[in-house]
Amino acid sequence: MPNDVLKIADREFHSRLIVGTGKYRSFQEMARAHEATGAEIVTVAVRRVNLTDKSKESLLDYIDRSKFFILPNTAGCYSADDAVRTARLAREVGLSNWIKLEVIGDEKTLFPDNFELVKATETLVKEGFVVMPYTNDDLISARRLIDAGAAAVMPLGAPIGSGLGIQNPANIRILREMITGVPLILDAGVGTASDAAIAMELGADAVLMNTGIALAQDAVLMAEAMKHAMIAGRQAYLAGRMTKKLYASASSPLEGVVR
Repeated sequence: MPNDVLKIADREFHSRLIVGTGKYRSFQEMARAHEATGAEIVTVAVRRVNLTDKSKESLLDYIDRSKFFILPNTAGCYSADDAVRTARLAREVGLSNWIKLEVIGDEKTLFPDNFELVKATETLVKEGFVVMPYTNDDLISARRLIDAGAAAVMPLGAPIGSGLGIQNPANIRILREMITGVPLILDAGVGTASDAAIAMELGADAVLMNTGIALAQDAVLMAEAMKHAMIAGRQAYLAGRMTKKLYASASSPLEGVVR
């Protein structure tokens, strides 16, 4: 579907799959998996990557920036101030003025602190960042982030790294119905290809995933499966599913059949 583009801020992308860089067995495996996804956006944790010491290996050496757009993220930040400093660092070292904004509120669940998230969004937007915040699957939080200037909202499907799939599909449906003007990107919880397809069938504009690919027994094969699932889910959403019925309905209608 060449005309079905994902638009975020002033950029357009043809792939609706966004991938991460953590937990792979090697940088080489990560690079092969990225290629297999067909993704165009790769997110990188600013605080967990070597940005300054050119004598040491960095995962950035294994991301072809002619093929992939780098989306820095503020993983590991627990306050608005910390996240803002991390975003500024990413811009200063030349990664991007785009930021996937994470402000974590609980160390065990890695649920976001939405109050601090809105504060950080307001600050970064004023400084010219394109802000894509990771948030709960909550309509009110999403609206506040949009009011603060977020270029997208990224609700979780399940806790980060859990692989549980979408735990509250009704919430995603509500967000899809009520959120307009910015992309709705499902972030966290995808464990296998069917999870990605369901997210897209629910109307997500894109899906960000990492662990579901990186920790698969064959990461490259799973990456390819995710690519196909995203396409199938998007096509199904655009096609419009049939109405569910309680009772059977013959595939071959009986009207006009001579008995």
